[in-house]
Amino acid sequence: MIATASVALDASTGNRLHTFCDRAPCSNVLFTHVPRDTATGRGRRTVDPVIITGAGPVGLTLALALARQEVPCVVLDEGPGKDEPRPARTVVLREEAVALVERLTGAPLTGLGSRWAGWRSMRRKQVTREVVFGDAEPAPLHIAQHELTGVLRTALAHERLVKVAVDSRLDGIEQEKSGVTAHTRGPAGTWWRGSYLVGCDGPRSTVRKLQDIRFPGRTAVERYAVAALRTELPWTDEALLHRMPPWRTTGPWAGEVVGRPLPDGVWRLDWLLPPGKDLVTPELLVNRVRETLTGWAADGSTPAYELLDTGVHTVHHRLARRWRVGRVLLAGDAAHLLGALGTQGLEEGLLDADNLAWKLALAWHHGPREALLDSYQEERRAAISARLRAADQLLPLLRGGGGLRSYVPGAARGNDVLLTDGHLGRGTLGAPGTYADSPLAPENLAGEVSVGTPPGTPVTDVRVTAEDGTFVRLRDRLGRGALLVVLIAPGTGVWERKHWVTAGIMPRLAAAVTALPHRAELLVTESYPGAAAHTVLLVRPDGHLVTALNGVRPADLYAAAESALGGATAGAATEEAEEGAGAAAGSR
Repeated sequence: MIATASVALDASTGNRLHTFCDRAPCSNVLFTHVPRDTATGRGRRTVDPVIITGAGPVGLTLALALARQEVPCVVLDEGPGKDEPRPARTVVLREEAVALVERLTGAPLTGLGSRWAGWRSMRRKQVTREVVFGDAEPAPLHIAQHELTGVLRTALAHERLVKVAVDSRLDGIEQEKSGVTAHTRGPAGTWWRGSYLVGCDGPRSTVRKLQDIRFPGRTAVERYAVAALRTELPWTDEALLHRMPPWRTTGPWAGEVVGRPLPDGVWRLDWLLPPGKDLVTPELLVNRVRETLTGWAADGSTPAYELLDTGVHTVHHRLARRWRVGRVLLAGDAAHLLGALGTQGLEEGLLDADNLAWKLALAWHHGPREALLDSYQEERRAAISARLRAADQLLPLLRGGGGLRSYVPGAARGNDVLLTDGHLGRGTLGAPGTYADSPLAPENLAGEVSVGTPPGTPVTDVRVTAEDGTFVRLRDRLGRGALLVVLIAPGTGVWERKHWVTAGIMPRLAAAVTALPHRAELLVTESYPGAAAHTVLLVRPDGHLVTALNGVRPADLYAAAESALGGATAGAATEEAEEGAGAAAGSR
């Protein structure tokens, strides 16, 4: 339970943490335990943290993202606070997700995972498709999940605004207009008071069940036998999809194996299993490993290997009916399950956290904004629904056994392309969805123009000049709770900022940015894909483009910013009125 009685967290305490609008650091007293009977009344507008249930990658990422925006959090961890190493449990992350984690943790992930030099698809003995990664298409990062979680836990250990409560299993939720109370059981069982509660507690989510949210979908869409082993393969740093390998196999077999390298000579191998519940015994898995390694060896011999970890991975497709019930929300596997045809579900959970964090932070600091919080479900659920729909449409084609389509010339090659897209996170099957139809999208802007980035999609990571004159990457300015206004001004990278900051349209644009309804940072870049000189971009805190305007248009910029924040709200108007009344009282 949070200290809201013995130590009031408001302006009167002098600890500089008060109401919903103060961004000052929080003292450790925030997490002082208070006996249950002393917290019956909250009195003034005291501050309660956001409660996050589940200490997996999604929950830990959300906690860090909120802390970076000065929002205190409590993470309820069912376990002991550390993760068992499981090299057979890995995740493939695209560049956007890698940048998110690195920005939040301040630690590079590349050394903990493997960035592939390329990808190849094979059918029988023939290479049907090869992809070489480089600047045009950055390589995805393949990393063990316990390594990812470890980096997040290390960052949280140094974060004063986050408390991780270990051995705390959620047992009940009480929700009221002013906040949420979470009851836990276990060795550290107690109760916690929060402003919001986010369920990041996995497929069997207790939060989802307590809120009586349906979780429809399909069970056991695909099954894989998985092994992590240390060995040498002909492709040292390339991932491989091999369909219909020519060697004879034993036991249940669906004719597909995927090999993905990890650091230190470790590989994760996945064998697609046929539908059903055939038991995968240790003997069968060892035979599968030997057959595969022998089949890939040039001389037909079995190379030496060290088996590190094994398992059976079952893919389910499910989507929660609702992602928000008042002050309770869902994220990650608690809200959705996907992963067929090589797609990655964990990455979508990280994008959930990125989408939700800035919206919760704004509501926490400035009071509830219902339309903004509702947009989390509308944006993210629509994106996941589109990916599930694409997978469901392609599964009969790719896993249905062929039929007449198997005799169509080029059909097999087309299937390889689709599977490659799924594994590499691109195309209709693999690419994360956009927010083109977001309820936060502005309408009827007279000065709106098209650029290389459609509205609702992540912006391109260009070099920008910050307000202090330093050169940074645009992606580095994300996740701070502020809107970003980016001016395309050729030549500004050559001259020092002092020479152009007061010239041309800059003073007028700076005044327009200052007048916006929310804190915004003005950045300048020499060029942006598809944008003409003097184009102005408005970017959300999570890096998605709101709009592009042809020049300085204060009215359009204000309208777009207001729309991106969920529109003018009664809560915001009330807060402004309170601030005005306080200022008037102070002047008397």
